[in-house]
Amino acid sequence: MNRHELAHRNKPSGLLIDLEGTVWDGDALIHGADQAVNALREAGVPFRFVTNTTRVPRGTIARWLADFGIPATADEVFTPALAAANWLKDRQIRRVFICLPPHTFEEFPDFIFDEQVPEAVVIGDMGDGWTIEIMNTAFRLLLAGAEFVALHKNRYWKTGRGLCLDAGAFVAALEYATGRTATLVGKPSRPLFEAAARSMGLSPGEVAMVGDSLSTDIVGAKAAGSRAILVRTGKFDEEELGRSAVQPDLVVDSLAAVPGALLS
Repeated sequence: MNRHELAHRNKPSGLLIDLEGTVWDGDALIHGADQAVNALREAGVPFRFVTNTTRVPRGTIARWLADFGIPATADEVFTPALAAANWLKDRQIRRVFICLPPHTFEEFPDFIFDEQVPEAVVIGDMGDGWTIEIMNTAFRLLLAGAEFVALHKNRYWKTGRGLCLDAGAFVAALEYATGRTATLVGKPSRPLFEAAARSMGLSPGEVAMVGDSLSTDIVGAKAAGSRAILVRTGKFDEEELGRSAVQPDLVVDSLAAVPGALLS
């Protein structure tokens, strides 16, 4: 599908925009990303910045965006923590045991933190805060029947110290030990795409996901019924795209090209 077909025949009503690899790469803004976001905002196109980051609250991510010259509010940032909160509320679950850094607990204001008999165990990334005691507590609570919720299943991530284990490694360990499968609420799962679209008053079919990851952004969006725009920045891999059974609706050089593709 070329850019004019996407713009005129299947123009999305809103966008979900990935961050790492799409808006910024490490400590550097991807060229033109700030102008692209400004153009979308001026055109009245609603959007959410959608990320699998779980170790900081949305307000912190909004400040990171501002540091890159992209003014944003916490309400414009959508994370797996927010998707989890929506998932739990939909099931009337209130008592939770959450494996996240304490400063991210503000994303769960309507819940009771319970280390004894929670209704759900929520696993995110605690970084250096992981201990065998926390893992064993989560293990025992899951064996006792608590719901098993994974914010994401990323295997590792790149830091200034090199590659480090991410939340997916701890989720996999608990799945193996308990014989249970976690409910995934972050990318590429449907709950995150559905909740992010709903936060704009839209359905998944009315939005398009813009991202650099074929396996999480594009595959997840298509599975949720959304359209998908792949950018050739970040972790984009031409060979992976060529052999993938799931294809984006549009491929552009970077986020900078998206307003022209959608608004022309």
